[in-house]
Amino acid sequence: MSVASLNGRDLLSMADLSADEIDALLELAADMKAGKVAPRCQSVKVLGLLFSKASTRTRVSFSVAMYQLGGQVLDLNASVTQVGRGEPTIDTARVLDRYLDVLAIRTFEQAELETFASYAKIPVINALTDLEHPCQVLADLQTVKEEFGALKGLTLTYIGDGNNMANSLLLGCALTGMNVRIACPSGYEPDRAVVDQAKTIAGEQSEVSILTDPEAAAKDAHVLYTDVWASMGQEEEATDRMKVFQPYQINEHILGMADSKAIVLHCLPAHRGEEITDSVMEGSQSRVWDEAENRMHAQKALLASVLGVGI
Repeated sequence: MSVASLNGRDLLSMADLSADEIDALLELAADMKAGKVAPRCQSVKVLGLLFSKASTRTRVSFSVAMYQLGGQVLDLNASVTQVGRGEPTIDTARVLDRYLDVLAIRTFEQAELETFASYAKIPVINALTDLEHPCQVLADLQTVKEEFGALKGLTLTYIGDGNNMANSLLLGCALTGMNVRIACPSGYEPDRAVVDQAKTIAGEQSEVSILTDPEAAAKDAHVLYTDVWASMGQEEEATDRMKVFQPYQINEHILGMADSKAIVLHCLPAHRGEEITDSVMEGSQSRVWDEAENRMHAQKALLASVLGVGI
């Protein structure tokens, strides 16, 4: 794959990528991180960040990645644009399409992202919706590959809420030949259509399992993964969710069920003492900070590819 192989493409879902494209993006990200290659924009390219939800890692990592490619960034905060006053998505999309070279959107509904992409010709990237978080999963896969050298045949266990992270991990693991187990309380499972899609992608090459027993899910896993129990927009449910999710904490006991060389990941921000204990997050098997750093490298590779930036 050349750097330009995704030139002009959107990334709305992990399923928008093939297994070979994921491999190539991870290879490029690793080479960038190691300083082996340094793609640069031949002319000034501008990335727009249209975020309706709070962000630390996504906002900063996208910005730094674009600057390192020689481009510029516009922060299109809804509170200071007409988006915050109700301008229709289709109008905003067609206007920004004429100003920007690429746009990353963080919003609630996946449908809004898809509508935006259908009216804009420039590449549109999912920087998080309630359904998926594909850019995070690219960084997750990069982190796992750094640790184990390859992805195929490994088992990743996600313990917690069947949210956007669970959905994108299902697809990302299935595409790369990893076994994926999601352990969550009954009624909090990942999106049914995404589960079916992941199982179809996995076929005979890997296993996709939805479980309610966190211990069974963690057994011999190579990667343990978790996220907050109440995502953005679910704050009013937090108290009730705390009661339901107590057995789904990644702690020393659950870590002991996993493979002896297992690593622990968390997409952050973390609520220490809730979905993950402080001792595990700060322990020798945690790769949380490498994972956070890799957001920048994975997204830089993605930006270079969708913009057709050469080496």
